Amino acid sequence: MRKLGLIGGMSWVSTRGYYEDINRIVQKAKGPTASAPLLIESLDFRPLYRLSTREEWDRAAAILSDSAKRLEAAGAEALVIAANSMHSVYDRVSEAVSIPILHIADCVADAMIADKADKAAILGTRGVMVEEFYRRRLVARDIELLPPEPEIVEAIDRIVYEEVMLGKAKRSSERELRTIITNLEKDGAEAIVLACTELNLIVHTEANVLPIFDGAEIHAEAAARWILADD
Repeated sequence: MRKLGLIGGMSWVSTRGYYEDINRIVQKAKGPTASAPLLIESLDFRPLYRLSTREEWDRAAAILSDSAKRLEAAGAEALVIAANSMHSVYDRVSEAVSIPILHIADCVADAMIADKADKAAILGTRGVMVEEFYRRRLVARDIELLPPEPEIVEAIDRIVYEEVMLGKAKRSSERELRTIITNLEKDGAEAIVLACTELNLIVHTEANVLPIFDGAEIHAEAAARWILADD
């Protein structure tokens, strides 16, 4: 099996999910005693939390690039960034190393195309829902995306940063997300992309009116397939 590097800690809640999902897939493929060869660097989330200014994003790019270099030097043959929002600096991190980095939006696009889901709404933090770094990779694969609605953007951004990134999940927020998804279906969405690695704490993929494409789960599955690819 090939060795994968994982840049985590953003938050530790999602990093735990990646570790569990990757190892379950590897164990299923290789046997009950198998575990995935992983190098994990869990970053301190504090200087990377709720970034807004160019200076803050420049600092994030430097932090993640340094992490990527350390993982490559330690023997990682490819990398995963276990956070949707940090893919905003994907290009700069990718330029810092000579090994591939699996982009979460590309993995989501692959899964959607395989399931013939070509019209969706994105749910995530404000930057992921509004900015182009994530959206353009889906649009480039002929996936139509509903425009972000300001009220939904603000509601989900608050839930993500004040609850699920801290490992909390209020029942009221679960109900709010169900209502949002129901309304998005009425607006024409045929699928939902969970573009926050912690949103699966309050959005259950099998219990909603629309198909749910959980980016974290899809990304972890792609990472596991990469690990196993040299079989």
